[in-house]
Amino acid sequence: MQTAAAFNRVAFTAGPLRRHPKPLQLCGAAGRGGPPLMRLRPPRCSASLSVGAGGYGGEHVPVFPRRQSWDPYKLLGVDHDASGEEIRSSRNFLLQQYAGYEESEEAIEDAYDKIIMKSYSHRKKSKINLKSKLKKQVEESPSWVKALLGYFEVPSLEIISRRFVFFGFIAGWSIATSAETGPAFQLALSLISCIYFLNDKMKNLVRASTTGLGVFVSGWIVGSLLVPVIPTFIIPPTWSIELLTSLTAYVFLFLGCTFLK
Repeated sequence: MQTAAAFNRVAFTAGPLRRHPKPLQLCGAAGRGGPPLMRLRPPRCSASLSVGAGGYGGEHVPVFPRRQSWDPYKLLGVDHDASGEEIRSSRNFLLQQYAGYEESEEAIEDAYDKIIMKSYSHRKKSKINLKSKLKKQVEESPSWVKALLGYFEVPSLEIISRRFVFFGFIAGWSIATSAETGPAFQLALSLISCIYFLNDKMKNLVRASTTGLGVFVSGWIVGSLLVPVIPTFIIPPTWSIELLTSLTAYVFLFLGCTFLK
């Protein structure tokens, strides 16, 4: 007991125990758990923000002055009759100039999208109006015109392009061999092809043959009457009258097998 009491008196007179310093407080972060034996003065928070809103990296980004304009053409700085290339160039230039400011970029992109959608709607509306006008004119035309138009149809663009390439090849073949032989073989091939194309639509070989032969004869007659009227200075000297008449027949055969029902 005396030994314990003596130990307590020594511990009490030795002075108070050393307290651990408060943990380091970091600016803007949870700084708990700082050095246990060091008392440091916490640093001050310093932040440098850009004056211009939307700046990145502390840099001042220019603000698009026309971002509040309701007219998309005025916002992009182009006329209402500007071409698509001019509109795209203005949009790319403005995006590059005001890159980094989100509101400016959104305003420029929105204006560009509005112009594109307006142009698309205008083209679509014009196309619909053209079809409506043609249909109305056909309905108001005389009965004989309606009966005549009933023999024709407009196929798809793919069919028209394929037939055009085919008869164009035959015409080029005839021109290339005109100095050696006449276009008799090419004429026969084009007539047979026209009958084949017509039979594919009519599902009647007799009718297709009669129609194809009639188209061929009509083209040959028109070519025979038209060729002598053509000035000679616009015709190559190697082209004969037979070749020019054959070219006219090719045109009639192409139109007949493509647009006749």
